[in-house]
Amino acid sequence: MEASIGIIGGSGLYEIDGFSDIQEVTISTPFGSPSDAYIVGLLAGKKVAFLPRHARGHRFLPHEINYRANIFGFKKLGVTRIVSLTAVGSMRSDIKPMDMVVIDQFFDRTKNRDCTFFGDGLAVHIAFNKPTCPDLSDCVLHACQSVGVKVHQGGTYLCMEGPQFSTLAESLIYRTWGVDVIGMTNLTEAKLAREAEICYSTLALVTDYDCWHEEEEAVSVGTILDYLTTNADNARKIIKHVIPLIPDHRSCDCKDALAQAIITNPAAISPRKKDELKLLLDKYIS
Repeated sequence: MEASIGIIGGSGLYEIDGFSDIQEVTISTPFGSPSDAYIVGLLAGKKVAFLPRHARGHRFLPHEINYRANIFGFKKLGVTRIVSLTAVGSMRSDIKPMDMVVIDQFFDRTKNRDCTFFGDGLAVHIAFNKPTCPDLSDCVLHACQSVGVKVHQGGTYLCMEGPQFSTLAESLIYRTWGVDVIGMTNLTEAKLAREAEICYSTLALVTDYDCWHEEEEAVSVGTILDYLTTNADNARKIIKHVIPLIPDHRSCDCKDALAQAIITNPAAISPRKKDELKLLLDKYIS
C-alpha cells in the first residue's frame, strides 16, 4: 500500500484519529526495522502514513531510534512529504508551554547518530542550508492558525544527544547562542529526509522551559506529561487541517536534493551499494 504524506508522531502522540481504510504495514529496509508498523489509510481524502517515532508504548530513547529505517520506510511507501511532530523545551521566555513553533533551522549537538544513507564507497554531500521545506512549513503554519493555537513562525531547534536533560550550564549557554527550542530527535530526521528527497517540516510542541528559567521548575518527565495530552489533542486537529492544504505537486528544491550531491563516479560505486540504495539512486545512476 502506498501513501504520499507521512506523519511522524513524537512523545505523547502514538496514534492519529480519523483514518479510514486502515492497514498496518510492516516494512523491511537495508538499515533494519523502523520504529513500528506504519499505519496507512485515508485522511482528508489523501493517502497518509503515520509512524510513532518512539514506537507505541514509547519504547525507544532518542539515540536508539532507527532514523534511517524510519525515513527509508516512508520512501518505500511513496511518501514525498513528512510532517514531524515533536515535544520540545523552550529557550525563550516569550515561547511558552503549550505554544507551537514551525521550525526552520537546526543546531546539531548530537554525538552518536547514523545520520546518512551514504558512505561505504559512496560519497554524497547534500545542501542543507535550509533544512526544512518552506512550502510544506507554510502549510503547517496555516493549519496551526486555523486551529487557533499560539504558533511561532520560524525558529531554531537545538538537537541534543540525550537521553538526559540539559545541565543548567548547558541550558544557559544554549540561550546565548540564540536558539529557540531544544529537543532530541528531529535534526536527524531532517538530514535523512533531505537525502531521500522528501519534503520535511517540524512542528515543535512546547512543554517546558528546559532548566534555565529561574521562576519555573526544571524540566522533568512529570512536567512534560502534564502538557502532552492537550498538546497531542491540538496536534491531531492540526494534522487534519494540514492534509488538505498540501498540494499534489511539488515545486520546491527538496525533490531534486541529490541532483548535484553525488560525488563518487558511478563506475566506482559497487553493485551491492547501487542495489541497496536503488530507491534513492535510480533517478540519477543506472
